Amino acid sequence: MPRWLPRALVLALALYAVFQLGNWAFHQLVGLLVNILLAFFLALAIEPAVGRMAARGMRRGLATFLVFFAVTVFGVGFVVLLGSMLAGQIVDMVENFPKYLDSLINWSNQNFHTDLSRVEVQDSVLSSDWLQKYVQNSASGVLDVSATVLGGLFRLLTIFLFSFYFAADGPRLRRALCSVLPPARQTEVLRAWEIAVDKTGGYLYSRGLMALISGIAHFVLFEILGVPYAPALAVWVGLVSQFIPTIGTYLAGALPMLIAFTVNPWYALWVLGFVVIYQQFENYMLQPKLTSKTVDIHPAVAFGSVIAGTALLGAVGALIAIPAVATLQAFLGAYVKRYDVTDDPRVHGHRRYGEAVVARLQKALHHKKEPSQEES
Repeated sequence: MPRWLPRALVLALALYAVFQLGNWAFHQLVGLLVNILLAFFLALAIEPAVGRMAARGMRRGLATFLVFFAVTVFGVGFVVLLGSMLAGQIVDMVENFPKYLDSLINWSNQNFHTDLSRVEVQDSVLSSDWLQKYVQNSASGVLDVSATVLGGLFRLLTIFLFSFYFAADGPRLRRALCSVLPPARQTEVLRAWEIAVDKTGGYLYSRGLMALISGIAHFVLFEILGVPYAPALAVWVGLVSQFIPTIGTYLAGALPMLIAFTVNPWYALWVLGFVVIYQQFENYMLQPKLTSKTVDIHPAVAFGSVIAGTALLGAVGALIAIPAVATLQAFLGAYVKRYDVTDDPRVHGHRRYGEAVVARLQKALHHKKEPSQEES
């Protein structure tokens, strides 16, 4: 046996053990890493506001605290307002449920010539197997829901804590990172950091602008239909549909539909139709134009980055995909050598169809003249 073989086997086994340990540690810490990544982008988003306050002489930690305090007060106040509104509407809907049921039964009896009564419908629903199973599953799922809510609150607190440190100690973090790099690399890192701040702020600006447009459009609809709490519902639709990726649209439209149903069941269908139509307008016309201007990326690239981010990191990936891709594109654009484009009509999408047709006609006439000259 060669002398190097035992050492090679021991080294291979050690490398395999280190790989397995690292793989296990990565899977255990992937949740924390995602939270840190989201906290970093949140810190980049509030960096302009914190920087302006710090430039006026305020301590950076106090400026960061004030920004987070304003965001927290706005979020908590908005949730409490919507919670009280939703609770009141649910109570009204439960009290008026017999009236809604009677109107639905009367409509069915008149249009479909049925012979239904409220007592029969209530008895059939209360004695159904699916309702009993639903009640049993709901009772057993209370603990799961409570655990999910507590886990979400803990995750939110973790993200806020890390983002506070990233924003408050931003200059110290940049100095610590640049201290281990040569001067040329330090310039590149600082440039990438500045680009990330600009692109993240631009992305949030575009989302805020789309939330404003969406809120105004839905407010007009709610006022026309006479839906109560129209301003609060418009703000709800605007914020939730823009800042909760993937399922935000459905969550945003469910609450106005529920409240519109308490006014008139047909109004809920009007709200549903408007939400679907506006969502298509926003996806294919409004969002690509605003996103491409504020973060300076192509609409197709923006759409593809959201899909890729969702596939990699789920909702978090969809939220940070566009600013991350915009930052990477802007940073690489500073190092990619570009050349002047030749002045060719095909570059602008214009082909010389007229010249080609004329050339073919001239060629065909020339071929016809040649045989006639030979015959003569």
